[in-house]
Amino acid sequence: MSQDGFAAHCVELLSAAGTARARRMFGGHGLYIDERFVAVIAEDGLYLKANAQTRARFEAAGCRQWVYEGGRSPVAMPYWSAPEEAMDSPDAMRPWALLAMQAATVKPAAKAARGAKVAKAAKSAEPPKAAKKSTRKAAPKAPRP
Repeated sequence: MSQDGFAAHCVELLSAAGTARARRMFGGHGLYIDERFVAVIAEDGLYLKANAQTRARFEAAGCRQWVYEGGRSPVAMPYWSAPEEAMDSPDAMRPWALLAMQAATVKPAAKAARGAKVAKAAKSAEPPKAAKKSTRKAAPKAPRP
């Protein structure tokens, strides 16, 4: 199956959890459900987003974490392979897609909080505003004796 064909299959599987779509990126595809980035297709496999709260479910199902070779060492990504049985039907994929949506929902809230901290820090680091210059002309200086 071609990569585009596999992406279409994955979109169909994920559609049990909401409106799903795929977008080409990084030599693979990014997958969205209801405009949340929930999965990637990399190395000819589907990897679903996980976080500290959902990762144990993926581990218990025998899924493997997506790890790619970085410049100096392997880089572990927060995406886990879908269980084999979930690749058979949208109904079988639905609970896993919902876990990925849960993980995708938590991250934006954390980013928003971090963004608010950055904005507050930037505001406190702004230089004080210069005093307004008077529009009055200064009195001429008296000549020195």
